[in-house]
Amino acid sequence: MHVLLVGAAGQLGRALVNVYQQRATDYVTLWARPEFDITQPTVADQVATLAPDVVINAAAWTNVDGAETQPDAAYAVNTLGPKYLALGCKRCGATLVHVSSNEVFAGHVGQFYREYDQLGPRSVYARSKLGGELAAQQILDQLFVVRTAWLFGPGGANFPSKITTAADKHGQLRVVADEVGNPTYAPDVAEAIVQLLTTQHYGLYHLVNGGYASRFDLAQATLQANGRGHIPLTPIAAADWPRPAPPPLHAVLINQAAAALGIELRPWQAALQAYVTAEAGS
Repeated sequence: MHVLLVGAAGQLGRALVNVYQQRATDYVTLWARPEFDITQPTVADQVATLAPDVVINAAAWTNVDGAETQPDAAYAVNTLGPKYLALGCKRCGATLVHVSSNEVFAGHVGQFYREYDQLGPRSVYARSKLGGELAAQQILDQLFVVRTAWLFGPGGANFPSKITTAADKHGQLRVVADEVGNPTYAPDVAEAIVQLLTTQHYGLYHLVNGGYASRFDLAQATLQANGRGHIPLTPIAAADWPRPAPPPLHAVLINQAAAALGIELRPWQAALQAYVTAEAGS
């Protein structure tokens, strides 16, 4: 099988590269900026000419706060990019895996979101991610939309790495305790995507590690796991940490559709320990 991996240099992209290298049964073409720019309409022609069997779109505008002042740039990557990839896939008969976000939901406190629950994006970033889902769905039947959340992986700029750096710099931290989500390990999502592709059960999927946590919980667990548990943490409210794009406070995803196919990710605590071990060995 010929797989075109878009966004190969990102956190999830690198994890997917590693999975396919270990399998060694598929031929993988890697696309990354600036050589390949999915915001350009010509990307549809490039995909159709290459004619892969599968396209995995792990590329995204991930600067959530920056999207508020640069909406055109965010929509170009997160909405038009998936549209052009889907058009190319349709022309050559390829399957598309498009990676989306938990932020397409409003995140009402106490609510848990299954794949087909009501949507409610609250920021430019979130609306652009939902736009990508809708654009691809309007064009393509052979489509997997994979929503994930709070992604972290070895060598990336992510919440655990930022917390660790900040703890070393400041010696104490204030961390939001009322924003809740699914801490999710990029290598686990990559494995699940490859497994999902074998099912040919197209549709919407939530691929997140088991369980959920607050930002404070995740920070505390990270520092305990990497030998910094002595560093004081003070819980604060999200309202005390204002951002240009306030995140949904409780956009916790439930994996129902993939679990029905036998695809479930391990608990986030075990995944976090794997991440800390990988970082220590790098």
